[in-house]
Amino acid sequence: MKMAENLVIVESPAKAKTIEKYLGKKFKVVASMGHVRDLPRSQMGVDADNNFEPRYITIRGKGPVVQDLKKHAKKAKNVYLASDPDREGEAIAWHLAHILDIDQTAKSRVVFNEITKDAVKESFKHPREIKHELVDAQQARRVLDRLVGYNISPVLWKKVKKGLSAGRVQSVALKLIIDREEEINAFKPEEYWTIDGLFSYNNKTFKAKFLHESNKPKKLKNDKDVKAIVGQLKSDLFDVTDVTKKEKLRNPALPFTTSSLQQEAARKLNFKARKTMMLAQQLYEGIDLKKQGTVGLITYMRTDSTRISDTAKAEAAGYIEENFGKAYLSKRKVAAKGGAQDAHEAVRPTSALRTPTEMKAYLTRDQLRLYKLIWERFLASQMAPAVIDTVSVDLVHEQIKFRANGQTVKFKGFMSVYVEGNDEETEEGENRLPELNVGDKVKAVNIEENQHFTQPPPRYTEARLVKTLEEKGIGRPSTYAPTIDTIQKRNYVKVDQKKFYPTELGQIVHESVKEYFPEIIDIDFTVNMETLLDKVANGEMDWKKVISTFYGDFKTHVERAEQEMEKIEIKDEPAGEDCEKCGSPMVYKMGRYGKFMACSNFPDCRNTKAIVKTIGVPCPKCSNGEVVERKSKKNRIFYGCNNFPECDYLSWDKPIARKCPKCDTQLVERKKGKQTQVVCTNCDYDEKPQ
Repeated sequence: MKMAENLVIVESPAKAKTIEKYLGKKFKVVASMGHVRDLPRSQMGVDADNNFEPRYITIRGKGPVVQDLKKHAKKAKNVYLASDPDREGEAIAWHLAHILDIDQTAKSRVVFNEITKDAVKESFKHPREIKHELVDAQQARRVLDRLVGYNISPVLWKKVKKGLSAGRVQSVALKLIIDREEEINAFKPEEYWTIDGLFSYNNKTFKAKFLHESNKPKKLKNDKDVKAIVGQLKSDLFDVTDVTKKEKLRNPALPFTTSSLQQEAARKLNFKARKTMMLAQQLYEGIDLKKQGTVGLITYMRTDSTRISDTAKAEAAGYIEENFGKAYLSKRKVAAKGGAQDAHEAVRPTSALRTPTEMKAYLTRDQLRLYKLIWERFLASQMAPAVIDTVSVDLVHEQIKFRANGQTVKFKGFMSVYVEGNDEETEEGENRLPELNVGDKVKAVNIEENQHFTQPPPRYTEARLVKTLEEKGIGRPSTYAPTIDTIQKRNYVKVDQKKFYPTELGQIVHESVKEYFPEIIDIDFTVNMETLLDKVANGEMDWKKVISTFYGDFKTHVERAEQEMEKIEIKDEPAGEDCEKCGSPMVYKMGRYGKFMACSNFPDCRNTKAIVKTIGVPCPKCSNGEVVERKSKKNRIFYGCNNFPECDYLSWDKPIARKCPKCDTQLVERKKGKQTQVVCTNCDYDEKPQ
């Protein structure tokens, strides 16, 4: 069989299949199946005494792949390395060049941001050398993470529990979740009041809120403050003293970066970051569109940039004009947000003309949902702003001022296609006010006094955590999904109702790392390290110097921890009952998935059972017992007192540790659709759903 003149190596078989169709008979495209070389798993693999020289080996199980690649490379005239267009991809190309003895100065590297026929063919006209500064930045991250992980983890194994780990980004993510939990536990609600009025004019009603007394803002802290205001209202007639009308423009959200895509897919589609990235990878690598052939439907999905190519802008403009009209075209010039990986564009469809409706036949349900989100966001980003008419009306009686705010959408613009979601799940709706002029009199139909309490900060959802990591500059968007996965797999956090809660084990590990390795959870330190890695990628700094600067202090901390850290025994607490098999006392043990009950006579007796889960709330009925989580015969969770049958307290709603600030009765978490709301079991107190 005659070998092809040109060999092209990509990471995945899906990508190989798509590209081979574009390049024709003179090209053979094969997959390396990701990385072929890495640091060994069984040892450090970094020589700290020899300028941090990494020792790379062929990844276990990749031998046959490497042999196959060598065989193909030997017979080809030219070898092209077409791994992904980022630091990771550059490193894969560099490792392949080493294994296949490809000249490092040869123009063997080919990159494309989208897998379409034109983009791929064009990129093969401009092969380049491997960019060593990008490889160095990836090596620096890999070596740094190895030094941290392989130095701290054994200390945790020795002093706390086998199987634990700590890493640069995962330790900071865990810290954020624990800090938030502490804020919630320390939170003391503060009382405040509002006065809300329902007004009428020409048989139309509208709402307004109390604003000023004698033209000065007044905080209403209690019932007394409210009565002092309401007591001044002698009649139900108010004068319209001011009407302010404005036209407001609302601009569309920028096209997706990796991070904003993960956040929006979590909010709107309920996808975990890992699932979003997996589906995006499939859309990028190529979908078989039958007669049209296999095509990558979106651009490369690992990017910090919101830049869009001129050709993509022009194509979108043509589509918008044809389907919506000229008025819907964007006129604004947006400076793209550049980032560490701004070699790329934003995540966008490779063609605006491939609408979600047309692609429906070729995609799975979830692929389609993600593609639709990316397509709509991109199209909206290229559209005209929405025009919103706002009106603000001041209503005065005696010295008491209420204000009504109204808004109506005059021109939908981009909102015809897509509106960005938010974490609070509040969407500004339209609020129409009657046509009012200064001098008009309006009637107060109802004046309502409402008591409120300030709310604790919300726990992190996956979208909120990704947003915070990005805002603080911790890690890179491509690391968020594996980081969030790791802290769950290690049982450092658990997810309940889509919110992260730290576990007891997570808190123990966090406290150990905080005391002995403070820089690992220092946000400024982590952010600064990302900046240094970017400098390496830009060729401004030597990667080994970055490692060396970090390692000096870190090594001292490791030595101190090995000597001084006391062994934390996660002791077997007595469970207060005897084993039904051998009569020995049962104890609580910490397992991979949390606590369980086991016989103390292990290994002679291997009896174990699940424990009744306490939730840290004393029984609201008898006060002596603790509330525990139980399951009904139909597997539905309910809550009861552990002193049952002496105490018969039962609740379908989960009691929480705080008492009602209004009447000092038990607060519970009540399911409200997909959300959870904290409500009082006695009075009308409730908190905003989460």
